[in-house]
Parts: sequence; C-alpha cells; structure tokens
Amino acid sequence: MTRYTAMFERLARSGQGAFVPFVMVGDPTAELSETVIEALIEAGADALELGVPFSDPVADGPTIQHAHIRALEAGADFTACLEVVGRVRRRHPELPIGMLIYGNLPFARGLETFYADCAAAGIDSVLVPDVPVRESAPFSAAARAAGVDPVYIAPPSSSAQTLDAVAEASRGYVYAVSRVGVTGAEHASSTAGLAESVARLRADAAAPVMLGFGISRPEQVAEAVAAGADGAISGSATVAIVERHAPALLSAPEGGAERATVLEAMTGELQDFVRAMKAATRRRP
Repeated sequence: MTRYTAMFERLARSGQGAFVPFVMVGDPTAELSETVIEALIEAGADALELGVPFSDPVADGPTIQHAHIRALEAGADFTACLEVVGRVRRRHPELPIGMLIYGNLPFARGLETFYADCAAAGIDSVLVPDVPVRESAPFSAAARAAGVDPVYIAPPSSSAQTLDAVAEASRGYVYAVSRVGVTGAEHASSTAGLAESVARLRADAAAPVMLGFGISRPEQVAEAVAAGADGAISGSATVAIVERHAPALLSAPEGGAERATVLEAMTGELQDFVRAMKAATRRRP
C-alpha cells in the first residue's frame, strides 16, 4: 500500500476529503521553506505538493512565478530541494509528498536518474505540468521503474479520450484543473462539469481525483468535495502568505527577535489557513 492509498482510505473512513497545500521549496530560502513546510504539516495538511524552482514556469500565475524567482535568487537548485525533502521525509515517514517539476529538469538529468533521485529522497509522486499526457509514456515508465507515482493533469472540459488517457497514466492521484488558464487565487475555481469528469475518470479506474487551480477559500474546497473530488490542492493562496512576509524575513538579522516575530506571524497565518481549508473537507451526510 502506498502512502497515497493509505491516506485516501483513512480519510474516506472518517468522511473527509484531502487538503493538500502547495509551496515552493527554497522560498524565500531553503531553511525558511523547511519551516514553512513544518508549519503546514503541524496544522493538519494531509499531504504536500512541493515546487522546484524553474526559470520559465509556464503553468503558473504571477504569485507562484514570484516564488520561483525568490527561490532561484536564494540559490535553491534541485539538489538543495531534495535535501529539504529528505529531512522532511525522515521526520514524517507516512506523509505523502508530491513534487511539481517542469520538464526541462528531468530531461537534463536523464529520466531514469531523475526519478531514482526523487525516490531516494522519499518523494511519492511527480507532476510535470508542461508534459501533456500524450507525451507522457517515457516519464511514466521511468517513474514507475523507480517506484514514483506519475501524476497528470485532467484539463477542464477535456474530451473523453483525454480523460481516459489521464486516468490510465496517473498513479497516486489525478490533478483535475478547475478552470482554463494558469495558477492563481485571483481567478476563482469552478466545479462546473467536475462531477461528470470525476465519474468518467472513476469509470476508468483512475487514482483519486484532486481539484486544483484557483482554490483559495474553504467554500471552494467544500464545493470540490461535494462535486465528487477526493480533495483539493491550494497553491497561490498559500504562497501568497509566504510572499507577504518574505521581505521582512530576508531583511531581519538571523537569530534576532525581529526575525522570530515575523516568522511566528507567517507560520501562524499559514496554520490558520490550513486549518480552515482542512475543516471544509468534511463530507456532508
């Protein structure tokens, strides 16, 4: 049984969906991002989706683009990200950890080496957002050989053929996109057509379905679960909290009272957000 399977089965027994926050590893620094991740887990995140910084994040809106830039400026490369994940994995052996990584990195590293490195760090799944499912076969083969779940996106208003292909290729979970466009809390999600898409995916024995893009409020999580999704992923809203506090964190002297105060404010805001979003995953009778 994989960590994802165990998580979804546990949540189903208790009448809950999953809430999965996304943050960028290395934002605003590798050390501080690790503190952010621990705050999310402590507040009740069921799993994590973690980004690896990249210079051309075509699927992301401005908020997450800024997170890529901050992390790159702080020197967070793939090796540094794996080190952070490895430490988190050792502290949380049962927590599902997914990574969102743009396709250039796996290509440059070599697919077999890339997925083997992910597995060694304790990563459960990898979503490559700029690789469509029709081009996914080499990625899926290398991922499965390494024991990593390949995750693919089910776009809104997809054809039945595309949904069937996503269902067949995905392991761990399916990332159902709530609307056309890029990530961003400034554009609301939509559950229109989600119930039909979920039904089609389930007919093809797909992995559990998570709704993402534009999920920033508890009522959107509740709507996603009511529409049949197994949970929701929130990225830009989480990253925006880090972004608001990043300038003060980076300018404050390390080890000083000022930095400790800002860090406490940021982690407190993150935890309040996660608790509210998680509470909205409870299924109504």
